Amino acid sequence: MANLYLTEQGAVVRKTGNRLIVEKDGVELLEVECFKLDTIFLFGNVHVTTPALSELLEHGIELALLTVGGRLKGQLTPPKAKNVLLRMAQYQKSQDPTFALPLARAFVGAKVRNAQALLSRQHRNYPERGFAVHREELERLQRSLDAAETLDSLRGLEGMAARQYFAGFALACRSELTFDGRRRRPPTDPVNALLSFGYTLLGAELASLLDAMGYDPYIGFYHQLDYGRPSLALDLLEEFRVPAIDRLVLNLANLRTLQAGDFVVDEDSGGLRLERHALGKFFRAYEAHLNKEFSEKTTGGPTSLRKIFRRQAERLAASVTRGEPYTPFVAEW
Repeated sequence: MANLYLTEQGAVVRKTGNRLIVEKDGVELLEVECFKLDTIFLFGNVHVTTPALSELLEHGIELALLTVGGRLKGQLTPPKAKNVLLRMAQYQKSQDPTFALPLARAFVGAKVRNAQALLSRQHRNYPERGFAVHREELERLQRSLDAAETLDSLRGLEGMAARQYFAGFALACRSELTFDGRRRRPPTDPVNALLSFGYTLLGAELASLLDAMGYDPYIGFYHQLDYGRPSLALDLLEEFRVPAIDRLVLNLANLRTLQAGDFVVDEDSGGLRLERHALGKFFRAYEAHLNKEFSEKTTGGPTSLRKIFRRQAERLAASVTRGEPYTPFVAEW
């Protein structure tokens, strides 16, 4: 199963049999069988006919609508899975601080450990660049996480850890795409633009996965209720920001796969975004990174980040419904 990314402005997605056809000005650009697709991402002015929308719903294919700049506007989701027991347990446990707080600590703890791992790897390869101080501060903050008695105190520690991590992350950027701190709204430099874009794509993918398994993606344990916020998807995203997106962005920058000329100012936000011709480079690298198989020491078998997404969602279901301890994903670098 695969994701399909459509960026050709003015293109139209139509249905023919059990296939989808993408065309523009009467010229066929692509034909794909529905059973091969998980999610379609539409960027900007790409149209979908009503019969094509019905076909997507019939095959359980998610449709994510984004601006040209990569801001998620919304998703068309097939009917929910029938796992009502999971959703009921999720609603109940989200209101139980004795359950939600330890789970939130696990999400944030994995995020900080993955940040430590990335900086440790960079320190091994480039010890002269000054990663040690940031890595050591992350280790200190990591020890404080288990003592956090409220979600607010946990958020405070996460904020301090993020500042240390991104200071170290800046040292890891060794190309013309420099980075001097995390800026999100809007992203004012290419690296921030790539980080925000990657987090948006991954968050949408995780929300689709959780929805298909029967969760309510909007009811979280660490990220609290807010209008339109997929809080549970953001919870799970914490474990994967560094291994799935940050490592990818570093590779794209440091290997010069993407360069300054690949970015333009987004008219809507005023920040930077990828040019349309550069989106293909990003999508190919994103898919290859998430599907690349590696051997995981804890299981001893081959896996990939995309497979681990589902495994972690299943572990979370076991914790929510049966009270099993939740083991977050920590990258083994």
